[in-house]
Amino acid sequence: MVPFVRPKKPLKESRLALVTTGGVHLPEQPRFDIDDPAGDCSYREIPSGAQKLTWTHAYHRPDEGSDLDAVFPLWTVRDLVSTGRVGGLNPRHFSFMGAIHDTGPLSEKTAPEVAGRLVEDGADAVLLTPS
Repeated sequence: MVPFVRPKKPLKESRLALVTTGGVHLPEQPRFDIDDPAGDCSYREIPSGAQKLTWTHAYHRPDEGSDLDAVFPLWTVRDLVSTGRVGGLNPRHFSFMGAIHDTGPLSEKTAPEVAGRLVEDGADAVLLTPS
């Protein structure tokens, strides 16, 4: 798989997926393990229609007035779709936790799983938002 390629079609005709390392997840999903010294290489699937999100983060708390859309811009991208600047949203998006010190499981297992799911979904472009 080639990580960087020139887009085959304009963004206004593309299906866009979001991938973050911000530890974003649905409130009912398990929190990321921020105490694992190697880092938590798991991921969470976020449906495009999600209305309520939270995040697990070692340095920020979601109840401190943080703007989650700055980390995972689902609402902003929805607006871009509604104005025709982006063709559409992928049906699902993915979230990882940052600060992964042992990246072996990430590069060997979980990142390829997510990449495969994005290909299966027909995502044309992915916006990666680090935290």
